[in-house]
Amino acid sequence: MSESSIRQAEIAVEQKYVDAVYLRVDEMRTEAQAMRRRGDELAHGARNEAIFEQASMLFERDVMVRHATQILRNLDTEHEGLVFGRLDDTTGETLYVGRLGVRDADFENLVTDWRAPAAAPFYQATAEQPMDVVRRRVIRSTGQSVVDIDDDLLMPEARSESLAVVGDGALMASLTRARGETMRDIVATIQKEQDEAIRAPWRGVTEITGGPGTGKTAVALHRVAYLLYRDRRRMGGAGVLVVGPSPAFTSYISRVLPSMGEDTVELRSLGEVVDGQRATHTDPQPLAAVKGSLRMRRVLKRALREAPVDAPDELRITYQGEVLRLDAADLAKVRRTVHGLGRPLNQSRVDAAVALLEALWRKAESFADSRFAPKRDELTAELGERIDFHRFVVVWWRLLNPVDVLASLGERSRLARVAGRTLSGDEVRALAASWSALDRTGVSVADVALLDELRMLLGTPPKRRPRPAGRGLRVEIVAPGARGSSAEEPRDGRRVAHYDEYSHIVVDESQDLSPMQWRMIGRRGRYASWTVVGDPVQSSWPDPAEAATARESAMGARTAHRRYTLRTNYRNSAEIFELAAKVVRRTADPADLPNAVRRTGVEPVVVWLDPSASGLRAETVDGVRRLLSEVDGTVGVITSMARLAEVRDWTAEVDSARVRVVDGIEAKGLEYDAVLLVEPTELITESTTGPRTLYVALTRATQRLTVLASDRAWLPD
Repeated sequence: MSESSIRQAEIAVEQKYVDAVYLRVDEMRTEAQAMRRRGDELAHGARNEAIFEQASMLFERDVMVRHATQILRNLDTEHEGLVFGRLDDTTGETLYVGRLGVRDADFENLVTDWRAPAAAPFYQATAEQPMDVVRRRVIRSTGQSVVDIDDDLLMPEARSESLAVVGDGALMASLTRARGETMRDIVATIQKEQDEAIRAPWRGVTEITGGPGTGKTAVALHRVAYLLYRDRRRMGGAGVLVVGPSPAFTSYISRVLPSMGEDTVELRSLGEVVDGQRATHTDPQPLAAVKGSLRMRRVLKRALREAPVDAPDELRITYQGEVLRLDAADLAKVRRTVHGLGRPLNQSRVDAAVALLEALWRKAESFADSRFAPKRDELTAELGERIDFHRFVVVWWRLLNPVDVLASLGERSRLARVAGRTLSGDEVRALAASWSALDRTGVSVADVALLDELRMLLGTPPKRRPRPAGRGLRVEIVAPGARGSSAEEPRDGRRVAHYDEYSHIVVDESQDLSPMQWRMIGRRGRYASWTVVGDPVQSSWPDPAEAATARESAMGARTAHRRYTLRTNYRNSAEIFELAAKVVRRTADPADLPNAVRRTGVEPVVVWLDPSASGLRAETVDGVRRLLSEVDGTVGVITSMARLAEVRDWTAEVDSARVRVVDGIEAKGLEYDAVLLVEPTELITESTTGPRTLYVALTRATQRLTVLASDRAWLPD
């Protein structure tokens, strides 16, 4: 038989098996629906039973309905090919691997969940260590139709004559497919080095490093699915949080976990980590570097020790005919005394009232004579119940919210006073200009971490996060007053999670987090295990040492810290990556750069523009149209932050939903079939880390790359 005939015959074999699997899935769906109906019938019947029997039946109903609902959710999960793999071993046994486990009516295995230990050889077996696998087959499907297969023969000497081997390059075929709106899962093409990181133990910190295109993000997300499958009770309790660099990134990865049946994981960008806050913009990198520095902790603490701008500077109250007066100096002394107690400001109003009464007693005592002989207990009891005293306390020790505190630092003189020598004059001016406009511009991504720091310093816990209907379980929230106290460890040894604590945290693009952002995320993972994803070569943070210290503090003392380095770039063609590597090689260790394994024969295009010409707009529009005609998927237009609005206006005349315009920072973690990069030198000059941002931009394309440049400063000789 010809190779084509053999392929078609083998596709027909797999199609027959896949048809049987989908038939069984339909049966399972029908059974689950019947189970849910039976649960509803139990609830209806329970109304007429005795109280004890009613409670028992309602519990049975709840368990039955919950179980049936979970089955239906798994069966109805959107997926591209339920069955994607097959293993044939030395004993002649066959194992099919898929997105979820499926058994027939007799409980015989039809499909093994990709996360199960039995499926591990599908990812881990190699020609050097075949793990008794003779043939590994990747099955590619569209919907329920098998469209192609690719085989790896791992043990040629054990192959029987009846075991056909067809095709090659399942991974490469997947790499050339067009990119869409969201990232796809990689369950069918996980490689051995990736699988080792995915299946690492849950405890401690698992660090996944690697250059662009090595699949770090996909591996981290698949690791979440794996951990939830293996240890759902532990991971599902306080939940799993995935933190990404931007809303564009979290939107891009949003379908990966649901496609594997996991819809209880929270995805948040750095500007959305704090409940009730959503960043509206990104600061220029120099300003973000100041806001992200640990120096800001000192500034914020000093700011809270100052009286609010509208606080009264005098207290007058009459007692037994005598006017007791506390002037500005007296009140300042009382405020210092209360702050010296070390409690959060918003939990110190009672302390403030007590201290004011003590100051009033001392004032009254200084007036004492034969006519006026106050007694301490009587004075404090009477004044403490006076409505005028309470009104003063409320306005003098006002409860603050973080946004108001930050906005108050928009007054340059106030910020300069609390900053002292911690900030330079230029830094004070830049920060004040930013925060004075909060009511118009909203908070920036860097501001959100400062608001979280203020939240902790103020001691006012936000509202509980409501549990989304139909989503994962969450442990009970402790009372706000118990936060940060010994109440965190109940006597029976079971830890009660706070509203913002998680069982497992994934931090992507971790090399870019500021120290203040590490503190923000660390508060949510005090008892968590961690998966940390990053690439030092792509870092946009100017002080790695300071960030490393904050990171270690955030993750705390962990008994296990394991690191996996991914070295193969599957995203970029070798031609594209060679240009990107040339740009960053002066500032990066060559050993930290990945190896691009795919050559296409298509070189990146560099268009040199006349610096004095005004043709950049026309070249941008023409370039976008040309790339749209050359690729089937998305086209990313990447430019500097300063030019972003302008370029978006230019490309608006290109009527295509496949075009995305982003700046160099927002491009992190994203990928496109084609990229048009506008004025690369501008990405370098606005960055605090030189060519690293440009390196990120140059490594977003999978098939085509065009660079529009009016100077040669960005390209080393």
